[in-house]
Amino acid sequence: MRIKEKIKIFTTTISAGRFKGKTIEIPAINTTRSSKGILKESLFNTLQFDIMDKNFVEAFSGSGSIGLEALSRGAGECYFMEYNKTAFRILESNVKKLDPSHCHLFLGDSFEKFSLVYEMVKRSSQKTYFYFDPPFSTRDGMDEIYDKTIALIETIEPEVCEMVIVEHMTNLDMPENIGALEFAKRKKFGRSTMTYYKPKAKE
Repeated sequence: MRIKEKIKIFTTTISAGRFKGKTIEIPAINTTRSSKGILKESLFNTLQFDIMDKNFVEAFSGSGSIGLEALSRGAGECYFMEYNKTAFRILESNVKKLDPSHCHLFLGDSFEKFSLVYEMVKRSSQKTYFYFDPPFSTRDGMDEIYDKTIALIETIEPEVCEMVIVEHMTNLDMPENIGALEFAKRKKFGRSTMTYYKPKAKE
């Protein structure tokens, strides 16, 4: 008989928008990292009202805390990709508490599911924010994760993209340009840093 693994659950609160004050859950498992409150606050101070009605894609989404905050603040359609089944079940539960009608959930490897999600947002009339928070490469088997993430970002076309945000280890040097996107800004938070990219200006 298998003993069901007990997962410790933390909670976080949606900080602004139509679901302000609602509690969502975050599992304490190795494959997910809850984005720090200060980091999340900084992100949405940058995006402000620009996300209204835009698509928001959260790759490596864990329990969806970033995408659900975007939804609360007015994003139109939100897309979540997560391969860990425990985190995915909690993501499903969090979405049900808020607004399932504007959320699209994909169980599986973000690298494999991304092209499917990308085709969906490409058909949309709205531009898209892409948020990438890959597992830190200090874990076993994760050495290539940033190379693979950058390769994924290279496939994003400027006419589809409003902005790309990558949450990564502070000691990682992210490139100035990725495909059709260029560096916009960087914010450091201890071990974590957020780097922003936007479509290159047309000459």
